Amino acid sequence: MILEKIVKEIEVLQTVGPVDVDIASLTLDSRSAEPGSLFFAIRGTGIDGHEFIDAAIERGAAAVMCEELPTNPDPRVTYVVVADSHRAMGEAAAAFHDHPSRKLKLIGVTGTNGKTTTATLLCDAMRALGHGAGLISTVDYRIGDTVLPSTHTTPDPLRLNAMLATMVERGCDCCFMEVSSHAIVQQRIAGLWFMGAAFSNITHEHLDYHGTFAAYIAAKKSFFDGLPKTAFAITNVDDRNGRVMVQNTKAKVRTVSLRAPADYRCKIVEQHFDGMLLAIDGTELWVCFTGRFNAYNLVTVYAALREMGIDKEDALRVISTLKPVSGRFETVRSAKGITAIVDYAHTPDALQNALDAIAEIRRQGQKIYTVVGCGGDRDTTKRPEMARIAAECSDFAILTSDNPRTEDPAEILAQMKAGLVAGHRAVGIIDRREAIGTAVAMAAAGDIILIAGKGHETYQIVGTETRHFDDREEVRKAFLNFDL
Repeated sequence: MILEKIVKEIEVLQTVGPVDVDIASLTLDSRSAEPGSLFFAIRGTGIDGHEFIDAAIERGAAAVMCEELPTNPDPRVTYVVVADSHRAMGEAAAAFHDHPSRKLKLIGVTGTNGKTTTATLLCDAMRALGHGAGLISTVDYRIGDTVLPSTHTTPDPLRLNAMLATMVERGCDCCFMEVSSHAIVQQRIAGLWFMGAAFSNITHEHLDYHGTFAAYIAAKKSFFDGLPKTAFAITNVDDRNGRVMVQNTKAKVRTVSLRAPADYRCKIVEQHFDGMLLAIDGTELWVCFTGRFNAYNLVTVYAALREMGIDKEDALRVISTLKPVSGRFETVRSAKGITAIVDYAHTPDALQNALDAIAEIRRQGQKIYTVVGCGGDRDTTKRPEMARIAAECSDFAILTSDNPRTEDPAEILAQMKAGLVAGHRAVGIIDRREAIGTAVAMAAAGDIILIAGKGHETYQIVGTETRHFDDREEVRKAFLNFDL
């Protein structure tokens, strides 16, 4: 594509050099630059891409997009100076790939908890209804039948637009993507055209990045503020910030609720560990999901399907066939009747939701054992709260490691224990495998073990090393070891 065509849709402060040069590829990594590349000099939290402009040019870059012109511009390339390289990169990537988001029904799902489940179930539902569908989520990326490993909840705009373009090429007509607060602030979704968006909830999370809860809310809200008037905006009005999210949007607002009047209502009629009977939009149906939080996910899926033009009967029918997402309230049962639940709950609210769901279902006499940890190099303020919730809502809590990363696991555990008070029955075991085994050894037939924090993950990050570790595998091994 000619550079002139790319930059005409971007707010450019200055160009130095010809704009009729051919651009063959886009990159933000100087090491990936090649003849014909457009290199984006991005200022990150630790690295400034402007320092690598010369390296990109030496590898053949034909143009550079930057916020600051070098002191001695290289006459071999064209420089495009912009106010915000992050936003400009998204807009340029969309233009380079001929705006693939405008050729798809692109739905963004944001919130603290429920994003992965909602986006994945929407993808599964549309595929079951005969549509070509794509998915961009924490667990994986899907382009029709092709499944790719996920690197970020929302990838950078170069990879994101490339994937959307491939979806179009392969016949997909819709795509469902998680939109993280980091991605919103970092302008990874700049240049995308959304048909609709959905808000699940917002609770304590990512304050290590955003600084304050108000800033976190503002980041999520800005996504809805930027929707076009042709889009729809689904919001959970049972969340205290549900209406705040959409108060300034130009999109058509649609509400979901389990408690209040709303455009799309859901009621839990009964629930068990293997599923729930729900009443959605006045019709009862059995689903293979458990927990109030999943009822919210499913009514949001229903609302999105209806707003996308799927009729009521088809939407309800396909929802009744959906299966839970990997590592989201996933049950593993022992031969002798112990139920282990593996869940991604890694925030106080998500952990509370999981334990509330268990409490609503368990029978008298069944004990709850919770194994939970907190990730290293992440928000430290939630650690004591996670421990408090685990201890208060369980018969016994085992505090352990999650992904300690470069932090001392013992220090993370000490910070978690600060949330415990007299009367809490809890113990700290740094080794996660040992912690799971201890919970299994303590449990009796009929008891319930919640293993929270990692869910679908098949690894554990200790220091800078990534090791294989799967909570589901570990609890199955423990069941066998104890002949349960």
